[in-house]
Amino acid sequence: MGSDYRILPHVNSPNDLKGMKPEQLVELSEELRRFIVEVVSTNPGHLGASLGVVELTVALHHVFNTPDDKLIWDVGHQAYAHKILTGRRDVFNTNRRYKGISGFPKRSESPYDAFGVGHASTSISAALGMAVASELKHESHQVVAIIGDGALTGGLAFEGLNNGGSLKSNLLVILNDNHISIDPGVGALNEYLLDITTSKTYNRIKKDVWDLLGRFDSLGPKARSAIQKLDNAIKTALLRQSNLFESLGFRYFGPVDGHDVAYLIRILNDLKDIPGPKLLHCITVKGKGYTPAEQNQTIFHAPGKFNKDTGERISLLTSKPAPPRYQDVFGETLVELAQSNDRIVGITPAMATGCSMNIMMEKMPERTFDVGIAEQHAVTFAAGMASDGLIPFCNIYSSFMQRAFDQVIHDVALQNLHVVFCLDRAGLVGDDGPTHHGAFDLAYLRLIPNITIAAPMNEEELRNMMFTAQLDGQGTFSIRYPRGNGVMVDWRKSFTEIPIGKARILREGSDIAILTIGHVGNLAATAAGKLEAEGISVFHADMRFVKPLDADLLRSVAKRFTTVVTVEDGCLPGGFGSGVTEWLNDNGYNVRVVRLGIPDEFIEQGPPQQLYAECGFDTENIYQTAKKYVQKKVKMRVG
Repeated sequence: MGSDYRILPHVNSPNDLKGMKPEQLVELSEELRRFIVEVVSTNPGHLGASLGVVELTVALHHVFNTPDDKLIWDVGHQAYAHKILTGRRDVFNTNRRYKGISGFPKRSESPYDAFGVGHASTSISAALGMAVASELKHESHQVVAIIGDGALTGGLAFEGLNNGGSLKSNLLVILNDNHISIDPGVGALNEYLLDITTSKTYNRIKKDVWDLLGRFDSLGPKARSAIQKLDNAIKTALLRQSNLFESLGFRYFGPVDGHDVAYLIRILNDLKDIPGPKLLHCITVKGKGYTPAEQNQTIFHAPGKFNKDTGERISLLTSKPAPPRYQDVFGETLVELAQSNDRIVGITPAMATGCSMNIMMEKMPERTFDVGIAEQHAVTFAAGMASDGLIPFCNIYSSFMQRAFDQVIHDVALQNLHVVFCLDRAGLVGDDGPTHHGAFDLAYLRLIPNITIAAPMNEEELRNMMFTAQLDGQGTFSIRYPRGNGVMVDWRKSFTEIPIGKARILREGSDIAILTIGHVGNLAATAAGKLEAEGISVFHADMRFVKPLDADLLRSVAKRFTTVVTVEDGCLPGGFGSGVTEWLNDNGYNVRVVRLGIPDEFIEQGPPQQLYAECGFDTENIYQTAKKYVQKKVKMRVG
């Protein structure tokens, strides 16, 4: 940290903020913002969200007695300033790195991280639970939920508000309102908040009411209550509707400038003394204080490496043509299919750019739907469309699809509806860590009747699976693929229908069989080539489908081989390898199955290749495993 930082080097815990004057806190906020930009420019992470809450973070730690008072950060990628102020400044350069600090709040990392997060819309429910626990234990901790970046569109947030308003527990919800998640905010709630924030008359009078409220402090709570009732009456009259949050039992305060640290401190100090459920509506700018992030909020949500002085993103691509990202192949292919099939529609829960649904959204906006951060709604919304003859392609990140498990069963599969789920970010995703790894979808979908489960090994296979999935006669269909680049530069091939449940034999052999599912088949193909070079004959099949499995191929393999190695970028319990083992056992075959995949534990953050090695299914581990069992086979023959 350079000498141009005057205050930040001396802040080692929130206690160091307590005696600071307002002008010092303003300077600290500027230094925090500069430090975040400096570090994230070379060590990529979530930039825009954290820049937007710097002043709010400083104010919260100045006013509240953390960690005794609890701050619950929704989603968590807005918590970089929080991490820096709570003793992690000197290790912030390890953020999201292998063995470094997490990119999200994590209870085992710091007592200041009161609740582990990574998925949206959880903060209010968790904070309410803590507030009730504090009451039951006769403690007086303050509990604050900070929700924003579009997370209020999630149904769980409304469940928490509904329950919180009725329990009357001492809970403060701070709405960090920036009208955007990754992409611009959508939906009626976003429009409602926009109505509040753009009512000039109300906002002018509201400030006067706040000033008046402060003058009545010495007259006690009855006077403050009277002023608050006047404020509520003004809101209702000027907005021509009852306040949504007041209707749910929360006393509503705001909207206020979320970048005025002195004003925030005054308001938070007032709110500390008001009992019951409260909501403070803060207006912030995502990317605040860094012009490139303010001007391009979607890109600078998580920009990768960039020049901190100019904002220019640093490309990691070489001059050689590179294979495209799987998500881009999905986006381009969906447009092609939709152009020839007018029943196809696209659905995404606030991930239009991340999953490349924005490609169809730009070309066919009337047939593409961003439903907000609401995975459960996305699935049932798709079911409704499918029940009336449309073919929804519902793209949800694998880790987020877990939130809609019930809807997949009851609303889609039970009715055998023609919905195509495209699960992006399947498998180990890298630096986002255990909250974002798509480890479980093969296992949790495999147990559901009426569903076809497929995974492509390359871009051409993804295109053909999408083409096959939209054909008449298909029911519920799931296609999963990893984050990042594939393996084919020349990927835009003519569409070919894939027979459901049929594998591809990639290499014939006689010593050992390797069965793979999805992109990791490329790692196995390299390992098989290495084994062949050493005189070991390898049979390798890309199974393509986890459900149904290719029974003819498995029957042939079981008759020819004593050992089968399965490889998957998914959890071992209940996954692809388990499915192969079950089939062999159910059909009376005595074959050793050696399963390689994600072990029965949560895997931390790190580069995917490093995590593959740690979990034992990178190229080298596949090679060593197959070689070991071939050697055992040879020894048994000699014996």
